Amino acid sequence: MRPIFNALAARLVVAAMASTSLLAVSQTGFAQDAPLPPAATPAPDQVKQIPLTEAQIQHFLAARKDISALLDALPDNSSGQPDAATLAKLDAIAKKNGFASGAEYQTVADNIDLVIAGIDPQTKKYIGADGMIKQQIDQVKRDKSMKPKDKSDMLEQLGEDLKETTPVQNKGNIDLVTKYFDKLGAALSQD
Repeated sequence: MRPIFNALAARLVVAAMASTSLLAVSQTGFAQDAPLPPAATPAPDQVKQIPLTEAQIQHFLAARKDISALLDALPDNSSGQPDAATLAKLDAIAKKNGFASGAEYQTVADNIDLVIAGIDPQTKKYIGADGMIKQQIDQVKRDKSMKPKDKSDMLEQLGEDLKETTPVQNKGNIDLVTKYFDKLGAALSQD
């Protein structure tokens, strides 16, 4: 199992909230030291794409609170990897909530993440991670309050993020995650 539960929580929250930040940015402009969060789409080699089921999404929602609480209780360590005892607890939580293992939970979470990264939170329509990044690029280009260096750096980062987006292979996942978008957002915002 890939020990990236901490990174997952952060990625999902950033993905769900990145577009919300765009609306605030368009209304108030960028704060001098507060750039947009980078895109949160995992790299293609990190995600085993699977067709999601409604039951998996419901299991994810059920497990999320306990997994989040466990991860919040972990001390910060420099490796960023949970120890064996923590992995065993994560595995137990996943199994208690209908998953075969923590690895299955992680795979489902990664696939949810891929879709969330492409949902516009304002319209709740899927436009793809590349579409979300293109919206961010347009916002940055139009922003008159950004320092030129900050704007250049942000555009460069967004351009790199755009190159690294992963398309969703299982189109049915889009409908399922969109259906549960509000519940997923509420669960992830508790992180």
